[in-house]
Amino acid sequence: MEVKIISKKENPLLKRKEVQFQIEHGPKGKTPARLDVKSSLAVALQVNAKLVFIKRMKTLTGTSTAVGDANAYETVEQAKRIEPDYIIKRNSPPEQPKEEAKQ
Repeated sequence: MEVKIISKKENPLLKRKEVQFQIEHGPKGKTPARLDVKSSLAVALQVNAKLVFIKRMKTLTGTSTAVGDANAYETVEQAKRIEPDYIIKRNSPPEQPKEEAKQ
């Protein structure tokens, strides 16, 4: 999986970087998982993965290329103030099911 940043814009008012990216994921590969892309973007932007939130990601029809939009915030608190709850949940690792008390 190769991540290429198409455009990057600083937004000082919202204290974030707004990024458009492109991913080459190979001819036989499927669209990579959101958490994998998030960590690759964090490395490319040189920020902590907890500060990156992918808003949209779509594979172009008939290609092995996916494009998307992401935001990289300065702090987690700033991200929680601005990003909708469903985006925060979508960019979090899945919760492990709680084990029920055996009776």
